[in-house]
Amino acid sequence: MRNVNMADPQDTEIPTVSPSTFSSTRFDYLIIGGGTAALVIAARLSAIPDITVGVLEAGPKSFNDPLITVPGRFGESLGGQYDWKFETVPQPGLNGRSLSWPRGRVLGGTSAINFMTWTRGNREDYDAWEELGNKGWGWDGMLPFFKKTETLHQSTAEHQSQHQSHYAAEYHGTDGPIPSVYSKDYSKPHQYWHATLNKLGLDTNRSHFSGSNLGPFTTLTSVDPTTRMRASSATAYYLPNAQRKNLHVLTDATVERIEIENRNGEWVATSADFTCGRERFVAKVSREVIVCAGSVQSPQLLELSGIGNPDILQAGGIHVKVANSNVGENLQEHMMTAMIYELDSTFTGPDELRADPDLAKAAQEAYNTTKSGIYAMLPCALSYASLSQVIPTPKLQDILAHVLPSATQRDEVLNKQFSNPTRGQIEYLFDVGNWSPYFQSQPGKIYGTMLMMLQLPLSKGSIHIPTTTSSSPPSVDQKPIINPKYFQGVGGETDFSIMSDAQNFADKICRTKPLSSIIQKRVFPPESEPIPHTDPTTSPTSDNKEEEDFSPWVRNTTITDWHPIGTCAMGGHSGIAGGVVDDRLRVYGVKGLRVADASIMPLHICSHPQATIYAIGEKAASMILEDHDMQ
Repeated sequence: MRNVNMADPQDTEIPTVSPSTFSSTRFDYLIIGGGTAALVIAARLSAIPDITVGVLEAGPKSFNDPLITVPGRFGESLGGQYDWKFETVPQPGLNGRSLSWPRGRVLGGTSAINFMTWTRGNREDYDAWEELGNKGWGWDGMLPFFKKTETLHQSTAEHQSQHQSHYAAEYHGTDGPIPSVYSKDYSKPHQYWHATLNKLGLDTNRSHFSGSNLGPFTTLTSVDPTTRMRASSATAYYLPNAQRKNLHVLTDATVERIEIENRNGEWVATSADFTCGRERFVAKVSREVIVCAGSVQSPQLLELSGIGNPDILQAGGIHVKVANSNVGENLQEHMMTAMIYELDSTFTGPDELRADPDLAKAAQEAYNTTKSGIYAMLPCALSYASLSQVIPTPKLQDILAHVLPSATQRDEVLNKQFSNPTRGQIEYLFDVGNWSPYFQSQPGKIYGTMLMMLQLPLSKGSIHIPTTTSSSPPSVDQKPIINPKYFQGVGGETDFSIMSDAQNFADKICRTKPLSSIIQKRVFPPESEPIPHTDPTTSPTSDNKEEEDFSPWVRNTTITDWHPIGTCAMGGHSGIAGGVVDDRLRVYGVKGLRVADASIMPLHICSHPQATIYAIGEKAASMILEDHDMQ
């Protein structure tokens, strides 16, 4: 399914299907959700002509909206019509704040509204999954699927020299549907990023897809190299295959529950109830239902279908069919802070475009004519660092002494990661613009943001259906109870210590030449000492600055990094006692039901998860086809 240049939606006749026709079709495989992994599976399964595949997506199709397609408009769709607009419950660890949790509600799912960052985790990230007993999910087992999903568009020698766009071709795919490409243009801070991090002891990573992403690198993006438009699962996996007669995709269709019947003493998934245009329908399936609703809604849908913790199901008025207390538990999420710096007045960033129609018009013209300028740019200056690289030894030793006791095998495997100096447990990223929801920009001021993100959280939360006080059970329209339990419990206290201590290194990056040469001052939180302005070739760092106590600010401003995982995790050696699905993604206790999305990840990874979720889709499709051939 080579797709180096994606299909143009304006040149592609996109089939439509009525809900009644969809309901009358007997599917071999029914996929719930039309997001990142879902459309991978749909494309791979429907490549077999005698397999009939149905996809139900709650959101609309949208292939030409600039909010989605134009890279430099990343973030503008959050909170809008393509967003589920989820929120957490108030978090005691965040002084009672609730956080918004954007998730994609459109064909393509979150791959249609994310920031297009294309990174891969470390070998140890995936080997930890296999160590838990999930056969085939280690680095060596995942690498073929990482490569299968992408086509690397190699940067030129000149581009590499100018932008540090290095790669090791043997670790990348050559004919996968998702184009991975380096940007043509970068914001000004990018040209200073590598030199600044190098001076702080973090060496540039020239092969960040080969099993270690430690250090600074220029990241690849999921963008078409010709059109410079976003590549999503909808454009890369669905559009080129939309004309297949055995592939049926129904959008604006919300699944209410999966029907599970007891046949000869075992539970079997047989159909799905869904609504479309305020009418109710049933979609029937002969082989499998594959849930790809994401870390928020996959556990919600299992619970609404009678699979989950009996106490939670009964409190929600749901008849218990398969008791499994792990459904909706094990929620892990990257946490993020955003320090704001005032830059010199020569910059133009996304904030300025949104405030000045003339600037926005000029940027759009540059993008339309030459596929360049601000609307073609993405934040690509990032770095991963180990705890030992960013936290002084005495403090780190104290933190490690209070890591969670190993109550389970999962805790034991996770705890080992904390003593591994090759793990990039903290991500740093700097770009132009004000990324904080808690800082109010002042007119005429130009800002840059230093993001810091915790990669291996010990805080574990949950996502569950609400309880009910009426005779009617909760419906899919009632948003689930999202409780990440940020900074709560013993593990949460460790997370808080790491975030607070590692914040000093984030500030140190911005006080180091040459990056500090474009910074006027830190404005959020207000700085205690001014940024030094010395010649870039001398006094490269400000090492004599005393460490600040960022803990109150971290408590008051930490937000989500939009990477939730783990709520339908693989159980490994522990089976149903430790998870929701086995290592072939089959739901314990139900025949013909799988889950394939970020929710199956048992432990988090030191990476943006997009490329991993595509690989999960590829691996899931491969396993499903293997099982299909054996039946």
